Amino acid sequence: MAKSKFEYVKQFESEDKLLPNCWIVVRIDGKGFHRFSDVHNYIKPNDDRALDLMSKAAETVMEEFKDIVLAYGQSDEYSFVFKKTTNVYNRRASKLATNVVSLFASSFVYFWPRYFGTTMMQYPPAFDSRTVLYPTDKNLRDYLSWRQADCHINNLYNTCFWKLIQEKGLTPAESQERLKGIENGDLDLSLQLHLSGSSTSRSQSARGHGRGMDSRRSPQMSRKLTRPNIDRLHVDLIGEQFWTDYPDILNPPKR
Repeated sequence: MAKSKFEYVKQFESEDKLLPNCWIVVRIDGKGFHRFSDVHNYIKPNDDRALDLMSKAAETVMEEFKDIVLAYGQSDEYSFVFKKTTNVYNRRASKLATNVVSLFASSFVYFWPRYFGTTMMQYPPAFDSRTVLYPTDKNLRDYLSWRQADCHINNLYNTCFWKLIQEKGLTPAESQERLKGIENGDLDLSLQLHLSGSSTSRSQSARGHGRGMDSRRSPQMSRKLTRPNIDRLHVDLIGEQFWTDYPDILNPPKR
């Protein structure tokens, strides 16, 4: 870059380098997606087109950033886990957050016609992003467990909420009142569809692929993507089985 007398303004830039030897999670979240889903006639309570589009955008991000070892998504959010040793963008928080969210958002728009066909996008979607550090493996696993527990609770409620509207003829206000005060354990636990969210991992880390679950198929099935190094799974992240099947996520091999 050419030198000039104006270059002194660079002094006003803040240093936002993240601590070393910590897991970096970049979490993106849709802005105003309740309205976006209504305007674009999302199927309630879960629209598989939208969920598949979100996962496709996440896979595009993983293809670009090889240091992402795991991505987890539900509804209009996605979390991207960068390995502890990453030095992408010199671990600058702003660069990581902005590059991930901009690629995700542009991919969401780019692949929209593949999943929504002739349904035109009425206005541009927006996503925010943040970077969070997790110093221990337990902290990282607890974070992912928190997001999956949130997914489980929200989907149990939303599925029952919309069943009361669509099958019982209740208004949204009546449905909300009917479900008020009901414990999660009292909800119909046979409504297991979409409860796990989407996990995207690099397949060379797996010992077996038979325990993944495609959200529209049986719990024993996993879908192998066209790119051989990425799997889209719908599995339990709170228990031990996933971490046993994918040991290299927390303990990558030495090179």
